[in-house]
Amino acid sequence: MFYVNPPIFICEKEMTHHAIFPAMPAPELTQDKKKSLGRKYLFLGEDDDDDVEILQESLQKLDQHIDMFVLKSGQQTLSFLESLPQERLPGLILLDYNLPEISGYQILITLARLEKYKSVPKMIWSTSNSPFHIKECLDSGALNYFVKPSEMAGFYLFAKEIIDILHVP
Repeated sequence: MFYVNPPIFICEKEMTHHAIFPAMPAPELTQDKKKSLGRKYLFLGEDDDDDVEILQESLQKLDQHIDMFVLKSGQQTLSFLESLPQERLPGLILLDYNLPEISGYQILITLARLEKYKSVPKMIWSTSNSPFHIKECLDSGALNYFVKPSEMAGFYLFAKEIIDILHVP
């Protein structure tokens, strides 16, 4: 998992820290991180540390080889995804609808215009179950829209769906 503020990358339980400041461009990746991102990985745009931690725990209990790359702001998320080369695209993009600076929905609209992301599954999750938000996201290219679970069992079911998508050849 890679975080901004403070940034952390966890790849099969390995953690390293890097200094990244909001005004700087998308994070640079070391050779080891580039190799791990050669596999299918989950890109997560999420600013809630608790949601990230619970999702990470749920994923790790089901599959210890799932890698996550996490950014906590919409601006960093969009900058990173726009600059990502084709060979490093994630297997799945999961965005919080209410990311700070630029919403997950706005990022979804931008990614829909980029040819390189046409085949990458994108999902939105949120605490909101607004039918309007759900419809606008699905109409804008989201594979699915999930209301954030309130119980661990819900996180495990959600993690199972993520793993199923990442394991599609």
